[in-house]
Amino acid sequence: MPSAANKRAAVAAVGEGVPSGLAGTIVVLGTGGTIAGTAARADDHVGYRAGQLGAQALVAAVPALQQRAIEAETLAQLDSCDMDHGTWRALLERARALLGRADVAGLVITHGTDTLEETAYFLHRTLPADKPVVFTAAMRPATALSADGPQNLLDAVTLAGEPGARGVLVVFAGKVFAGAELRKVHGFRVEAFDAGDAGVIGVMADGQLRRYRAWPAQPVHAAAAALPEAAMWPVVDIVTSHAGARGEVVEALVRAGARGLVIAGTGNGSVHRSLVEAARRAEQAGVVVRRASRCQLGGVVGERADSLPSAGTLTAPQARVELMLDLMLAGHRA
Repeated sequence: MPSAANKRAAVAAVGEGVPSGLAGTIVVLGTGGTIAGTAARADDHVGYRAGQLGAQALVAAVPALQQRAIEAETLAQLDSCDMDHGTWRALLERARALLGRADVAGLVITHGTDTLEETAYFLHRTLPADKPVVFTAAMRPATALSADGPQNLLDAVTLAGEPGARGVLVVFAGKVFAGAELRKVHGFRVEAFDAGDAGVIGVMADGQLRRYRAWPAQPVHAAAAALPEAAMWPVVDIVTSHAGARGEVVEALVRAGARGLVIAGTGNGSVHRSLVEAARRAEQAGVVVRRASRCQLGGVVGERADSLPSAGTLTAPQARVELMLDLMLAGHRA
């Protein structure tokens, strides 16, 4: 991760002398990911190193952005599979500060695709966003012959400057998603994301937004008012149900300090009986359990009296974020 001095050095204004019709500054905040990745060969789409380029370099690579009022700042340079709670907290604090500036019209956050649904959901639940906060990413590194990052970044900046736009959003492959509804559904194709049954908010077509439904509501979690330092966040783990699942996995996580567990069940949230039995014992020991689905689309619908508590339509990683916030709030009230 860049030092504080390097972060400050990476902040740069782009597009001085912007036409008067393009009012408001868009801040591009980089966190790494494939969009900032580089490879030794232009035809290498998988053997690259993520997070090698700063936000300023990403903006400079898109000629159409040079006439916009943009600030580029690098917060982190992570492969998003290594995303951590400390970076989430730093991102939340920086986003709050930037959105509080009267001259900032919107915020664009570049991110890796692996944990994008988690980070987007976290900000959706912790960041009051009456301005647009637009995530974008890429499936191919910046050095690829057909890199998808530049177009995604251009679309994200365009959306962040859209009059009336608000909330945590994601722009990817020409589609606009609500951050709370995002889920990654493919491991390597360019169109890697979906919004499940909710569908897209709109699409970016020829440099303009075609919106199909309302901007997302921003139900900020009560725990967001006073998040502790990341090292103090409650431990919440995810356990996947599968044929031959063992309750000993749940017991081991409880012994290791888990205060919450999300069980990613099969189908409509069904859970192997050995995991159910172990989860019931964990609940008796004070561990909070939620039941999601390991399916990327659909979630958990309905409730049975003998079932573990449902996480509804949230994916297992999103349910984990929600449960962490619930436990933080319970800790505040204790």
